[in-house]
Amino acid sequence: MKLSERIKPISYLKANAAEVIAKLAEHQQPMIITVNGEAKAVLQDIDSYEEMQEAIALMKIIQMGQKEIREGKVLPLDEAFKRIRDGSLD
Repeated sequence: MKLSERIKPISYLKANAAEVIAKLAEHQQPMIITVNGEAKAVLQDIDSYEEMQEAIALMKIIQMGQKEIREGKVLPLDEAFKRIRDGSLD
């Protein structure tokens, strides 16, 4: 579906809510809702939303790991395994 087909005024959403929801699920592409010709909201199906949230969470975890590396909060692999075996990860 082309982007131009995914931009709809709020009046279209009000008149065709069931159809819009069905298309969101079918195409798994977001729809942009306008008010007075200005983009105001984005609608998307729940599966795509959940995938996006999981991707964001993963990126945050990666970012936290990169920050710890920059701050020198790392251990050589053999030391990390030794601490795990000894139960002393602190």
